[in-house]
Order: sequence, then C-alpha cells, then structure tokens
Amino acid sequence: MVSLKVQARLAAKVMKCGRGRVWMDPNETPDIANANSRRQVEKLIKDGLIIRREKNSTSRFRWRRTLVAKRKGRHTGTGKRKGTREARMPSKELWVRRIRVLRRLLKKYREAKKIDKHAYHSMYLKCKGNVFKNKRTLMEHIHKEKAIQSREKELQDQLEAKKNKNIVKREKLQKKETKRREKERAERGSTVKKEADTKKKPVKK
Repeated sequence: MVSLKVQARLAAKVMKCGRGRVWMDPNETPDIANANSRRQVEKLIKDGLIIRREKNSTSRFRWRRTLVAKRKGRHTGTGKRKGTREARMPSKELWVRRIRVLRRLLKKYREAKKIDKHAYHSMYLKCKGNVFKNKRTLMEHIHKEKAIQSREKELQDQLEAKKNKNIVKREKLQKKETKRREKERAERGSTVKKEADTKKKPVKK
C-alpha cells in the first residue's frame, strides 16, 4: 500500500489543522500519491480529494431533548432546584417587568388619545400602588372608566338639553305674557280715553 504521510503532512500545513483532521479520498490514492508539492496538494484540496474534517464537539442533542422535557414541566421538582425562590427569580425583577408593561400600555393609550392626561396620571399612580396585577385588568379598568365617563356625559347632555328646552319654553311663555299685558294695557288705555272723551263732550239742552 502506498504511504501518504508526506501528502497528509503537506495538507495539514496548507489547511492549518492537525493531521488527524485530514481526510483523503481512498478511491483517488494514486493521484494523491503523485502530489509531492504544496501547489499540487492545494489543487487536490480544491478538487475535493482532500478534505478537512469538522472538529469533534459535544453533541447538543441530549441538551435539546432535556430542554423540551423541561418546557413540559419535567425535571423541575424540588430535588432539581438550586438556590432559593428569590435567588432563582427575584420578585423585584417580576415587578419591574410588570410595571414596564403597564406603563408602556398607558403611554400608548395616551398617545392614541384613548385616555386624557388626567386619567393617565390617575392610572399611573394606581399601577405604582399595585392595583393592577396584569395588562388585562388594567385594560378592563380603562374600558370600565370610559363607559362610566360616556354614561355621565350622556346624562349631562340630556340634562343640558332639558335645561335649554325649559329656558326656551320659559322665554316663550314670558313673551306671550308680555304680549297679553300689552294688549290689556292698550285696551284699558282706549277705554279710559273713551270715558274722558265722553266727559268732555257738552250736554245738549
């Protein structure tokens, strides 16, 4: 059998790896054996007769399989836990995540003109006071407040309309009353005038 030590050494230097990672095609042994210079070895590498093998690394298959199982809730019992609950997931970190979500939502609603600056401030302080446990409860509260406000506005508009109607009615009655008084005054004036004229006329003998 032909020795390919020289070719393996040259290929390792060209490909900048160890001799163990050099693979030479066993079907093309005569052609590889004829290569005795770097240039010829480079040509064989280009043609794919000599290949640099991948490094041997730790397989990730078992890790991925375990991760899938952990997502299902396996391998997470008390025996698998290291560190206290607070150390594993700090309550402050949970608070920061929650408050950021709520504040982001409030800002978005304010910019979209869904809530005014007063409602924003009020709800901002409520978020800080731990009133809303998640985004859903905050949204429900906003919708409820908006419904109450719209109802109050509707009632206010109704009252305003009723008030305006009463004012118009009152003005109408007042005008009618004024006209009636003027008419009575005019009639009274004409009667007084007639009586005065009658008194002034001389009595014929």
